[in-house]
Amino acid sequence: MRKIIENQLKIGQVDISKIELDLRSRDEIPQLLLGLQAIYNDRPTRQRVFEILEQVVPDDIDTGNGRPGMELWSILVLGTLRLNCNWDYDKLLEIANNHKTVREFLGHTIFDFDARYALQTLKDNVSLFTPEHIDQINQVVVKAGHKMLGCDTESLRGRCDSFVVETDVHYPTDINLLWDAIRKIITLIAVECFSMGITEWRQSEYILRKIKKAFNLARRLKRSNAKSEKRKAQSGTRTADHKGPPAIYRFGQFVC
Repeated sequence: MRKIIENQLKIGQVDISKIELDLRSRDEIPQLLLGLQAIYNDRPTRQRVFEILEQVVPDDIDTGNGRPGMELWSILVLGTLRLNCNWDYDKLLEIANNHKTVREFLGHTIFDFDARYALQTLKDNVSLFTPEHIDQINQVVVKAGHKMLGCDTESLRGRCDSFVVETDVHYPTDINLLWDAIRKIITLIAVECFSMGITEWRQSEYILRKIKKAFNLARRLKRSNAKSEKRKAQSGTRTADHKGPPAIYRFGQFVC
């Protein structure tokens, strides 16, 4: 048996619309709970969200019979917290059992000492809240937000901020950019020809290996300190053909 939410309040239970939240808190939990409270207070939005939550229950489950299961509103609260706070189920279990405000949103009172969640219970129920349901609820909430702001989607303007993330990208020198361009051109042409049954580019991998050798040779020539063009060519040829450790040029001859 599944209920969306229990309409009859218990002794000591606070209605969701009257739960007090710290508006000055910069933590994500009060901010998320404030959004859920806004959904609950807006009756049309709440009704549409509840209709989506009814889809969480599998089709082969009778919502009117059997032992009571977790309320669908509780699944929405816990699923939203887990997704937006990037928690695992162990963290979610700790918050659901010991966070006072979250337990108020779940319908528990200070007298519910024995109302504790089990780890497997959270996994079995919160996992029913799939990305498809989240996307449907997002569409409803976004439209409600536009209505609350008093603007339509055509005149709405947004602003975003960007930040730098460290990543493993090589320094964009001219020779590296040239190699990347040639590599992608040959690869894309070969894939397109293969899909069309054209066999002229069947040796694309061999061509890339030849170009890679020329790229390595040009890169070594760039690093050479020799002033003579002949010495530069000899140094590049020697380094390209050498299979062992790096060669050291000393007194007019290579010393490995």
